[in-house]
Amino acid sequence: MAEPVTDRRLTPAEQASRRRRSIALALALVGMVVLFYVLTIAKLGPSLFDRAL
Repeated sequence: MAEPVTDRRLTPAEQASRRRRSIALALALVGMVVLFYVLTIAKLGPSLFDRAL
């Protein structure tokens, strides 16, 4: 098996690439959460707001 890399310093280009990838993943996750929320509200329909509290 391959031995794990220990204490490897990333170059500035690698750090920037990792940061962009992390931001893209975070935005994708937030987008999916918003999409699921909107679809759930749309599926429940207007009756969701007509119920007694």
